[in-house]
Amino acid sequence: MTTTDSRVLRAELLSFDADPGDDDTPAPGSVRHHPDGAVWIENGRLRAVDDYATLAPLLPPGIEVVDHRGKLITPGFIDSHVHYVQLEIIASYGRQLLDWLNDYTFPEELRFADPDHAAALSEAFLDELLRVGTTTAQVFCSSHPASVDAFLAASHRRGLCMLAGKVLMDRNAPEGLTDDVVGGIRDSERLIGDWHGKGRLGYSLTPRFAPTSSRAQLDATGALLRNDESLWLQTHLAENTGELDWVAELFPGSRDYLEVYETSGLVGPRSTFAHGIHLDQAMRGRLAECGANLAFCPSSNLFLGSGLFDRQAAREMALNVTYASDVGGGTDLSGLATLKAAYQVGQLRGQPLTAWQGFYGLTLGNARALSLDQRIGRLAPGMDADLVVLDPAATPLLARRTARCRSLAETLFALMMMGDDRCVAETWAGGRLQHRRP
Repeated sequence: MTTTDSRVLRAELLSFDADPGDDDTPAPGSVRHHPDGAVWIENGRLRAVDDYATLAPLLPPGIEVVDHRGKLITPGFIDSHVHYVQLEIIASYGRQLLDWLNDYTFPEELRFADPDHAAALSEAFLDELLRVGTTTAQVFCSSHPASVDAFLAASHRRGLCMLAGKVLMDRNAPEGLTDDVVGGIRDSERLIGDWHGKGRLGYSLTPRFAPTSSRAQLDATGALLRNDESLWLQTHLAENTGELDWVAELFPGSRDYLEVYETSGLVGPRSTFAHGIHLDQAMRGRLAECGANLAFCPSSNLFLGSGLFDRQAAREMALNVTYASDVGGGTDLSGLATLKAAYQVGQLRGQPLTAWQGFYGLTLGNARALSLDQRIGRLAPGMDADLVVLDPAATPLLARRTARCRSLAETLFALMMMGDDRCVAETWAGGRLQHRRP
């Protein structure tokens, strides 16, 4: 005999059916809003989403109804690019990208050769993600297969939708972090066999970035990607001007940084390129043509002094832009903090980010760009029950501000600029309560 796990959450609901555009008023049909709504969760999925008054007469007697009136439910947040193995070096002082890698990142990642350390940090990282309302992330592990096993095992135990992969590096890194072409691919194939498609997990092939992979390793990664179109790919692109110069030295036959990846067949509809600050429009157009996405990591770009991402230039080319924390180069795992930094970068470029565009990006926008929108990113019947319960009055100052808000857009913007982990009352993923604010 099977049992049904079923409950209803009642609150204000916000979800997106399409890109709302960049205007202050969202595009018609893009926003789904229920001031007094309800989501009916059953066996890990959303059975129904509607106004509470409409849904209430249809509910079975005795079903648990959790009353969150005064709070706002949105789909769970999605982080398109983050390094779990850098959790403990977040906020390390005073370096730009290449120095920061050598001084902080590589020494830290050497610790993940120890499976016990990898397991402990996986649990700590997931605790932090769920505390800030992030239910899905695309994650860089280290170059040690054990770091991937630990992270995906921890994610699977919690029933989470996660993408992750072993970092591939066969040069220009410490000996304890480098692999070789054959060994790196063999490790990746084993990890794919063990984890890709297991539960709610997916595998992202993960060459760190062009300077730490030989052409042979990039070509071998491209061959894996061509052989299985269900795989994802993640790497870095054009983050820092010093990086661009280094890539030009290492790959003198390529006309630009992007062509290094194109030559190896790494640019496609499931490819995420982190940062993408120093690109021209032709390069953005080539990425868009292939359906790839750029992961905008604003807090990291500001912290490392890498530059100001040109979101408008990407949108003009119909290039998918996703939102990401990056950590440890970033300064916060919170999606709300990412949107705050994105707004600030946009202001400096004369292209401010609306709250509509920000919350769309953290939910359906990121889900679409990662080819996950058939499962997550919306509050709709049949979707996985991944959602976050936000409290617009979580702190005294935020409560004062939101009490003055005259519209949903104003409340969302206040959350985007003033919100943090204290605003996350609950996080649900796979229909399970994964975090509740004390």
